Amino acid sequence: MKRVVVTGLGAISPIGNDVDSFWNNVIAGKNGIDFLTRFDTSEHKVKIGAEVKDFDAQMYMDRNEVRKSDLYTQFAIVAASQAMEDSALAGQIDPFRLGVYMGSGTGGLMTLSSEMEKLLSVGPKRISPHFIPMMIANMGAGSIAIRFGAKGPCIPIVTACATGTNAIGEAYRAIQYGYADAIIAGGSEAAITSIGMAGFTNSLALTTTEDINAASIPFDKRRSGFVMGEGAGALILEEYEHAKQRGAKMYAEVCGYGATCDAYHITAPDPDATGAVRAIAQAYEETGKNADPKKVYVNAHGTSTPLNDKTETLALKKVFGDQANTIHISSTKSMTGHMLGAAGAVEAIAAVLAIQHSIVPPTINLRERDPECDLNYTPNTAWQGEIDLALSISLGFGGHNACVAFQKIEG
Repeated sequence: MKRVVVTGLGAISPIGNDVDSFWNNVIAGKNGIDFLTRFDTSEHKVKIGAEVKDFDAQMYMDRNEVRKSDLYTQFAIVAASQAMEDSALAGQIDPFRLGVYMGSGTGGLMTLSSEMEKLLSVGPKRISPHFIPMMIANMGAGSIAIRFGAKGPCIPIVTACATGTNAIGEAYRAIQYGYADAIIAGGSEAAITSIGMAGFTNSLALTTTEDINAASIPFDKRRSGFVMGEGAGALILEEYEHAKQRGAKMYAEVCGYGATCDAYHITAPDPDATGAVRAIAQAYEETGKNADPKKVYVNAHGTSTPLNDKTETLALKKVFGDQANTIHISSTKSMTGHMLGAAGAVEAIAAVLAIQHSIVPPTINLRERDPECDLNYTPNTAWQGEIDLALSISLGFGGHNACVAFQKIEG
């Protein structure tokens, strides 16, 4: 099978609208959570979220294109454009060998919400002719393919909170087996809308605290639900020899992937963590398990929900055994909130950069240890030291479990 490397990165997040800003803020422990500004929250139980700030799609898109696209598509296009620019891949690849695996958990929820309001207030004749292409969850991928002339496989993964990780993992497999030479992979989400927040609130998924420093607190005893985030992440995955031949810079090598389903419950994780264990173990075993545990980093799903964090801790213990206390773990959702379909992609970027810069991002605001969450979660301050292997885990509604592994480039 072919080797696969990461040659480009792009990120739109609550703590930075490019990779450098995101990374500098994530290792500094910057909190991207604040009171919501996009809509009136007076009748909402949840008042806070992790919004993307100062986003200007017109840096990469013309005004007419922006007008005809949902915010999730704008996030996706901009993140992908950053990644392609970073990789210098444009013009260096056969278009039929370039693919796009860009997913979204909810698609154009903002468009759906605004057009529904229009339908109820002024009637069906006023619905935008662009409504359907703005709403559907494949349009982020399709728009990226159009922009870069990517005529290879174009597959938008939709696995809720596991979307970004599954997209990367499936792109990795496609390149491994020779179906493409490079794929723009990741996830995008823009679900911070009145109806989106109400829906997640009423499903009892979100925290209702108004203390922004005690809201997204993965693995902390006080945790009470996740904080809604938004944004996009894009990675250029490329076949190693193709990248080497064109002299591309390589951030890390993709070296493992696992994907399973709990087949247990539509929102709650299997309390035995069986599916999560198998997904993590599949990815870890594919790496060869040769890394020193002291040089392993796990970017945990770490949502700050009571069930997820203890179940994920159990899964890590089952996979790593006695070494579970040795590996470095953190949840960057403590800073970005839960970016849903974009989470896995942005967190994979954090995992890749942890290897490159030898820094493990912190889990901020972790103050009160939970006896059921007793591993090394890198509380409050980044840890500096060599990282040879990084795993990024995502666990989604519907029981979707995914894990992707990265290692330093060798040879």
